[in-house]
Amino acid sequence: MNAAEALCMARENGVHVGIAGTDLILDANQEPAPPVLEALQRHKAGIVALLTVAESDWTAEDWQVFYDERAGIAEFDGGLPHPEAEVRAFECCIVEWLNRHMERSDPGYCAWCGQLEEESDCVIVPFGTESHGHTWLHHHCWQPWSQKWKEEAISALANTGIIVHAKTANYPQTVKKERQNDRTRKRTQTGRT
Repeated sequence: MNAAEALCMARENGVHVGIAGTDLILDANQEPAPPVLEALQRHKAGIVALLTVAESDWTAEDWQVFYDERAGIAEFDGGLPHPEAEVRAFECCIVEWLNRHMERSDPGYCAWCGQLEEESDCVIVPFGTESHGHTWLHHHCWQPWSQKWKEEAISALANTGIIVHAKTANYPQTVKKERQNDRTRKRTQTGRT
């Protein structure tokens, strides 16, 4: 179960959930059932994140400006070739998207597999930064969790019109091959082989 499912479970059981800062405010005609309270408690951080309206949701234009700025900085200030600058800018967009859509979770259970720490033989550790919150995961759950969120970021960015072009999708292999081709052309033009 995740935060959205816990919120739906509460609503299905006649519990309206609101927030006051980082606290959940419950409004119901009767005492909520223990499984509802347990789900709300377990997923409190995620529910607060879902119910908090993001003040800085960006438009497609905002994302394009961010991408263009990062590509320009990487190319002109950083001296990177244009294809590499585009890849770097896209990676910056992914990181920014992930920071803005952080899946916060409460300590004690893994946000990926849902196991409680005491139910598993592995420690659950926080991933993320203090300013954006933490997602608590088993170390072996980080890889699939991270991949899922990266794919979601790429899809969301594609919906804004920001995509990795096929030519740059395999950087650095593509750029390395292009540089080798450039050297071969130069040798051919100067008569060296």
